[in-house]
Amino acid sequence: MGEESVDRSEGFGERLLGLLLDRAPHLPPQLIAPLIAEEVGRVGGRDVSILLQDYAQELLVTKSAYTDQFFLARRREPMSVSAEIQWSLLPPLTMTLPQVAVAGILEPAYRAAGDSFDYALNDNILHMAVIDAMGHGLDAAVMATVAIGAYRHARRVFVSLAEKYTYMDDAISRQFGPDHFVTAQLMHLNLATGELELVNAGHPAPLLIRDGKVVRQLESATTLPVGFGGEEPRIREHTLRRGDRVLCYTDGIIEEHIAGGELFGEERLVRCVNHLGERPSEGMRADLRRLSHTLKSERGGHTSDDATLFMIEWRGGAADHLAVPD
Repeated sequence: MGEESVDRSEGFGERLLGLLLDRAPHLPPQLIAPLIAEEVGRVGGRDVSILLQDYAQELLVTKSAYTDQFFLARRREPMSVSAEIQWSLLPPLTMTLPQVAVAGILEPAYRAAGDSFDYALNDNILHMAVIDAMGHGLDAAVMATVAIGAYRHARRVFVSLAEKYTYMDDAISRQFGPDHFVTAQLMHLNLATGELELVNAGHPAPLLIRDGKVVRQLESATTLPVGFGGEEPRIREHTLRRGDRVLCYTDGIIEEHIAGGELFGEERLVRCVNHLGERPSEGMRADLRRLSHTLKSERGGHTSDDATLFMIEWRGGAADHLAVPD
């Protein structure tokens, strides 16, 4: 009897692991638990609970990352303290679901300071932020850390897009005073409808890419950078079509000086995007990496200021079903 129980348990464990490997990558986060509950229900289980370690470590104690070997293995050159801080802040560089994909790249990878980005998918809303803290080095990295921390706190207490800006603005102005600021783009994307809300606080306007070509900038009313205190953000709404991509970038991309002292400029950026759009897509991550490499080559290999790219592709469809891969 005991042997039969072990066999059945092992078979169930193998099936559950296979299910997660096959289907979980195609699901939004909130549907992972229902997926597991569905499979457990097939063998008569019910009332499934998934346990996560709480911050006080009173639910459950788990092992954590306790070695630097994996980090060191990824490095090809020494990393600055500011870059160390920035990389520790970043979410996964890519996320791919049937409804939406995102990808981001931070340059210079080993010396980044004030640039950062963040995102989270909560139900049918994708929350996104791209920031650029003034200055260079450790001071900029510290300011970016406070800005991202305030953004995440605001996002996790379920406030509006305008209130997210206010949380960040208050945190930067209180901590650093009136002579410091952070430029920011804050966005909400409804995965079911393609409706995009945008607050642009001092950044270059994002580019709308359709069928591989830049069709226009996503304009927004002027909002002061984060940290000047008290400004009411102005929200602009746009509606995406299925397959549209939105490219956000910081000013380090277009303000780099190239041969002869000329600024790289937005027109050159658009030409590079359009040229690469003539080739078949290799997926969001590969396409953005190829764009980053192309831009760096066009700049003569120089990246004197932080230069961040962050791209979103809306594919449509509500994240309310258990996806089955093709």
